[in-house]
Amino acid sequence: MRVSEKIKKKIKKIPMGTTFTYNDLLIEMSEYTAAAKVLERLISEGILKRSSNGVFYKPEITVFGELRPPEEELLKPYLFENGQRIAYITGTSLYNKMWLTTQIPKVIKIACKNKRITASIKGIEVKSVKSYVDVNNDNYYLLEVLDALKDFKTIPDIDEKAGLAILKNRIKSFSEKEISNLVKYVLLYPPRTRAFLGAILELLGEIKYLEKLRSSLNPFSSYNFGMVSRLLSTAANWSIR
Repeated sequence: MRVSEKIKKKIKKIPMGTTFTYNDLLIEMSEYTAAAKVLERLISEGILKRSSNGVFYKPEITVFGELRPPEEELLKPYLFENGQRIAYITGTSLYNKMWLTTQIPKVIKIACKNKRITASIKGIEVKSVKSYVDVNNDNYYLLEVLDALKDFKTIPDIDEKAGLAILKNRIKSFSEKEISNLVKYVLLYPPRTRAFLGAILELLGEIKYLEKLRSSLNPFSSYNFGMVSRLLSTAANWSIR
């Protein structure tokens, strides 16, 4: 089968709005030049769009016009490497998705432990921040919660009462293993994050983890989280002011 036919056949199977790279086409190195020509031709015909260098997608056309792929889909090539998750979206974009803010940022932050990620995708500026933990598909959603606890005081336009309820409910939904991992990861976060998580876990009755968290904190330190000290009945136990 000719390279062009093979590539067209593979692209036909890719869902609309899903991003892909040369690696996803599973082509040989010797076929890259021919593949590039095929992709350029499909772009000129409007069958494909380029979201960034080496990243493509099939545009979905509706009666309202062309739909741009979701933000996370556009960023997928930077969140995964060889099919494995290495990063996650954090910052205001994440907190908007978690309903902690209505703000939409101009810059999207991507957290990764060992790789610096910078890009500009369809007008989206991407900034890299260092994650506290190696990221994988089994822990990124726990790190999202820890980031929200860490940044709680500085999340723009947050309704602190509603935001606290959202985070408490998210943590309450975790399994015992997930909470155990949450505690393991938070030990690598700043002390204020550990104190905040400790206060929430105490409120939820997860007492088996409290001593580990409390012993990781300086007994002479205090942590300012604004209204949280009044909204969280266990706050004083964790020196949250």
